[in-house]
Amino acid sequence: MASKTSKTTAPPKGSNASETSAASLTSVTSKNFAEKLLTVPPPIEVAGRRIKRYHVTADPAGIAPDVQEAAYAMLPKLLPEADGTPPATFVVLHRGADDGAYLNAYSWVWDNVLHFKGASAGQPVLGCPDRDPTHFIAPDLPWIGCVWELPPILHERDAWVRHMLAPDTPDLDAYMADCLSEGTTGDRS
Repeated sequence: MASKTSKTTAPPKGSNASETSAASLTSVTSKNFAEKLLTVPPPIEVAGRRIKRYHVTADPAGIAPDVQEAAYAMLPKLLPEADGTPPATFVVLHRGADDGAYLNAYSWVWDNVLHFKGASAGQPVLGCPDRDPTHFIAPDLPWIGCVWELPPILHERDAWVRHMLAPDTPDLDAYMADCLSEGTTGDRS
């Protein structure tokens, strides 16, 4: 989850609060927002689950190996217990523009339900003890991802239906091979 880059202030007296808030958010978003790069490293296996991986960063060099290593070391703590559903998960590892790093784990459970658990590092506002992007914790927040982390969700939903729910015989290998293409996090039309 990306860091909050601006703060909304109270509207001037006598103005319409919702119009003022919408106007200031629109101007902040339009001049500061940029899509990020999305890469797709090969799948891995962790705790008996097959894991598809997506990396998000503005840095063309990618996510530093030490941040990746720390994030994936945290991954077993983010995975649900087996429930008979084919053991598949997809993760989004996001390196923010500041010190923040975020790992979102989305696991298929109960045949067609997406389980979520996330971890953060280097973001004190989320409860991280310091600004170290390799010191991951699992904050208890109801958030499922920021705008840069969400694009894989739609693709993964459709891939799960296409390979696991619609066919007479589910094909986990085909699901694992069906990844969102690399590029940017948006502007895909």
